[in-house]
Amino acid sequence: MQIQSNYSLRHLNTFGLESIASFFVEVASVAELTEILRDPEWKQMPKFVLGGGSNVLFTRDIDALVIHPAITGINIIKEDENEIILKAGAGENWHAFVMHCVAKGYGGVENLSLIPGTVGAAPMQNIGAYGVEIKDVVQSVEAVAIADGKTTVFSKEDCEFGYRESVFKKALKGQYIVTGVTFVLSKKPVLNIGYGDVQKTLAEMNVTNPTIKDVSDAVIQIRRSKLPDPAQIGNAGSFFKNPEISSGQYEALKTSFPTIPGYRVSDTMVKVPAGWLIEQAGWKGYREGTIGVHEKQALVLVNYGGGEGTDIKALSEKVQDSVETKFGVRLSAEVNFI
Repeated sequence: MQIQSNYSLRHLNTFGLESIASFFVEVASVAELTEILRDPEWKQMPKFVLGGGSNVLFTRDIDALVIHPAITGINIIKEDENEIILKAGAGENWHAFVMHCVAKGYGGVENLSLIPGTVGAAPMQNIGAYGVEIKDVVQSVEAVAIADGKTTVFSKEDCEFGYRESVFKKALKGQYIVTGVTFVLSKKPVLNIGYGDVQKTLAEMNVTNPTIKDVSDAVIQIRRSKLPDPAQIGNAGSFFKNPEISSGQYEALKTSFPTIPGYRVSDTMVKVPAGWLIEQAGWKGYREGTIGVHEKQALVLVNYGGGEGTDIKALSEKVQDSVETKFGVRLSAEVNFI
């Protein structure tokens, strides 16, 4: 375990933005993490946790000890003929974990294929796609308190999962470092293929009796057709959350915008695709020097190379203002501004 100073974080964020950490350390075990947190030399130093950097927008340098969890391993905790309980280290690549589960025939995460980031970041954000959220398969989350290095196991209920939210982003924000996640997966999965894009893609693949691998393949194909590869164009995937508005507001908007899509989430609330709102406001394909809005998916802001985080933040605010002016709906960023 080596602590480095003036460390570039460019390769540790999918926007590819430069940010210099005053100090940086990669920890490969819970023991190493506990050691650094309890070390008197670093006790008073502010801490910043950085996993895969797939959901952050750096707008400045980081005057702190940046801790990069690299705790790996996928272990079977318990299994029977119907389900299996797995614990994965926080440093495991999320998509690699999904591919491991698909290859083994463990169902439940196939709809979450190709989402960038790490296992440790997944419950913090309650990642979701195509009708599935991480909360649907999480049993518990293991985390270490930054203040004293003590380990706590949070149950699914303790995590207070919401739409792209968890207790780690709200009441306990900045207080814990996730070290491992325990999942309950099915050996006899019920596939979730209700989303139109998934059904359509499976049909195009001539699949009539899909397996979890077929669903995973379809999701990967959809995501690759719509979303830019961070290795080619800097981005953090969906930049904004899909807003939830009242049924009354939705019906009023339909009067002026008859084609506005919406998905009922309760008796009183409707979720509207943020990408549709942004595209209708005229931003799809917009470019401003080295940054812009992706040409195929308006929900994605991009860094074409050499862009600054402050410029991307300013662009996101222009998009928010424009959508609010046109539709009366204020978008919320899914990406965390640093």
